[in-house]
Amino acid sequence: MADPQPSTAGRPAVVRSVAGVVLTSLALAGCDAPPGNFPAGAVDRVRLLATDTVPAEWLTSGRDFGETRYSPLGRIHVMNAAAVGLAWEYEWRSHVGTVHWGLEATPVVVDGVMYSPGPWGSVAALDAETGEPVWRYDPEVDPSYARKGCCGPINRGLEVWEGRVYVGTFDGWLVALDAASGEEVWRVDTFLDRSLSYTSTGSPQIAGDVVVLGNAGGDFGVRGYITAYDLATGEERWRFYTVPGDPALGFEHPELEIAAPTWDPDSAWEGGLGGTVWGEMAYDPVLELLYVGTGNSYPYPIWHRSPSGGDNLYLVSILAIDPKSGRLAWHYQTVPAEIWDYTATQNVILTTVEIDGRARDVLLQAPKNGFFYVLDRATGELLRAENFVTVNWTLGIDMETGRPIPNPAADYRDEPRVVFPSSAGGHNWQPMSFDPETGIAYIPAREQAMLWRSLDEFDHRPQVAYEGFDATWPPFPEEYAHLAEGLPDIGPNEFLLAWDPVAGRELWRVPRGSMWNGGTLVTAGNLVIQGTAVGTLDFHQADSGERLHGIHLGSGVMAGPMTYMVNGVQYIAVMAGYGGPRGAAYPLGSAAYDYESVGRLLVFKLDGGEVPLPPPQVPPATPEPPDLEPDPALVRAGAELFGVHCSICHRASDEHLSAYPDLRRMEGGAWESFDAVVLGGALAANGMAAFGDLLTLEDVTALRHYLTSEQRRLWELESAADVREPGGARDR
Repeated sequence: MADPQPSTAGRPAVVRSVAGVVLTSLALAGCDAPPGNFPAGAVDRVRLLATDTVPAEWLTSGRDFGETRYSPLGRIHVMNAAAVGLAWEYEWRSHVGTVHWGLEATPVVVDGVMYSPGPWGSVAALDAETGEPVWRYDPEVDPSYARKGCCGPINRGLEVWEGRVYVGTFDGWLVALDAASGEEVWRVDTFLDRSLSYTSTGSPQIAGDVVVLGNAGGDFGVRGYITAYDLATGEERWRFYTVPGDPALGFEHPELEIAAPTWDPDSAWEGGLGGTVWGEMAYDPVLELLYVGTGNSYPYPIWHRSPSGGDNLYLVSILAIDPKSGRLAWHYQTVPAEIWDYTATQNVILTTVEIDGRARDVLLQAPKNGFFYVLDRATGELLRAENFVTVNWTLGIDMETGRPIPNPAADYRDEPRVVFPSSAGGHNWQPMSFDPETGIAYIPAREQAMLWRSLDEFDHRPQVAYEGFDATWPPFPEEYAHLAEGLPDIGPNEFLLAWDPVAGRELWRVPRGSMWNGGTLVTAGNLVIQGTAVGTLDFHQADSGERLHGIHLGSGVMAGPMTYMVNGVQYIAVMAGYGGPRGAAYPLGSAAYDYESVGRLLVFKLDGGEVPLPPPQVPPATPEPPDLEPDPALVRAGAELFGVHCSICHRASDEHLSAYPDLRRMEGGAWESFDAVVLGGALAANGMAAFGDLLTLEDVTALRHYLTSEQRRLWELESAADVREPGGARDR
């Protein structure tokens, strides 16, 4: 590693005056779509490099090649933000199943057309001024893949390039669509083994003359990789594996031979080891480097994964890859030998900052582990690394070596430990934004601890999220509560954070009242805009954090907003629809707890109207349980099976609702068809895949006993409270 730069004192944020905002707005008065008639989807290298000269457009998920999520538009600003209202909406119903799947992407706008990704890898092309459909693409997906994902069949982005739209489908196909018609130009299978629990949720990335796609599924025991395809034909150009396979079988490319000594020769090769690439990538068209963040390990505990230890390259790393050859230019591993699910798949931002009086072209990332990294994007040199939330997994980052200093108090191999941050991270996938004018980043951040306990043994279970540990979110069980004594607030506490990456310091924070809030957008109007889990779109003053305006949506937001201009009108768009981090669980206090979680694309402008609210959520009453006397042993076995196979989707509880049926409240007909649904896939067309390859009839019997026991408990509680009468606890 090159010599790191010494740390410097903090610098003040640049504060925009109201006069400056107004002047910016006036200067942009003529900056609508560029002159001339462009063909549909006309994005290329020249246009992408000149993004700031035409601020009306939003050409990538993050607007520009740096993926900053900053817009120079300023017609909506601190003085008039309170006048923003609805311009139009588009309801994003999936053509697969009956559930309103979550929406987690940011649309792209090119020459007055919005290209919006939806569930399963569907795409809608819409008139960006009116919302009128231009075309709609719905892939023919395999509904059985719904069971293979951790978080529903969501999609986090698409690319528009030289007249085509590139999108990955949830079941692993990379598709090139004609931007004018939506017709398929080519379609290629990106999965190596469809018997494994691979899914595809991330956005493709254009990098020179190739388009690159990764995959998800690291928690289910797969091996991470990315693949590059020819833009014109879909022909495979190269594949880069993020972790090695069994060395006895050879190495697919030289980087794996370099990585192999960082793994035990007897590692858990059969489990794939993880390292999946499911987040946002970025490409520097000047340096011609592709930047890729890699995911967590599988299994999490290194003593089960790589018993003799080692750094385990290239888990939780930032990789810089030459897209012409597929060879690695440099890498930086954020957490060597990671054991806490600290993915480095969070969005990366390419920008230029001044460090020690010198302009540096840098890469910014705030991954799950709670540190904000500033790297030289040509060399990978570590320039800054400061924690932006509470951490205790490390004692700090050694700036000489770039390595974290181990903290024995976070090692849960031999005894339970409380560790900051939790596996949800100090920052999860919801994108942060960066204002290159002020040098400030805006992070949807979280402070939360997690109680970790290792399992004595680990046995790989294909297609099951079983990673060799037991972990608990706060509040902790009473017998472990003492482990949190003397520690900071264990949370969860989520907030919008303004962070100076060069000074490595917090400028302000705004607490949020619920978990899993959305990504951020920052604009020249001195605004930071963020959707929330409680169902609002909030406008904050970027230099102070003051909340200026909130629009009640009735739908939780996890996605990042964007902004564009058509015919002199500035619009702000956001995808609203709460998918949930582990299935569709809607916590008390979230919008989806109060309203049906209808997925919508909502677009706003000055002097717009009210947002129509979704229908209210009606919590179901519990039917009388079936005539079955639960056997305690079968109840225990069923509870374990439910936790492993079912709770990822059907995890309704006394504190949560779910987009999926609450199996504790099944009617008689559902009980009668239970075996056929679970084992035979009778509802596969609705996204409820068959589990006959993973469960036996005896297993389903145990599930019946567990669910009957739960239904009886709820029935008795509700009967005792007389909640079926008006004014009861369930009456709204």
